[in-house]
Amino acid sequence: MPIYAYKCDACGHAKDVLQKMSDDPLTDCPACGAPKFNKQLTAPGFQLKGTGWYATDFKGGGAAAVPAAAGTAADAVAAPSPAPASDSAAPAATASAAGCAASCACH
Repeated sequence: MPIYAYKCDACGHAKDVLQKMSDDPLTDCPACGAPKFNKQLTAPGFQLKGTGWYATDFKGGGAAAVPAAAGTAADAVAAPSPAPASDSAAPAATASAAGCAASCACH
């Protein structure tokens, strides 16, 4: 149940009241009895800070998060490492992949 802040416009009495969301707002001041007891606008009781909290919290199934790549795709294209010529055990697809090594992002 939320806590609502009330303040009387007549006498200035302030009070926090625990109410259901479906309850009608209070109107009569408990201190002076005037019908000027109004609900105040207050800040929420929680804050959502940081980036990616929704991606890391409450995940089901035990799936691991995808780690960030150490380099960018532009780095991999700019400086491809050639496949070693003496390695006969390398698959044919790796050797014919335009100079890409088995550790590149496309394999």
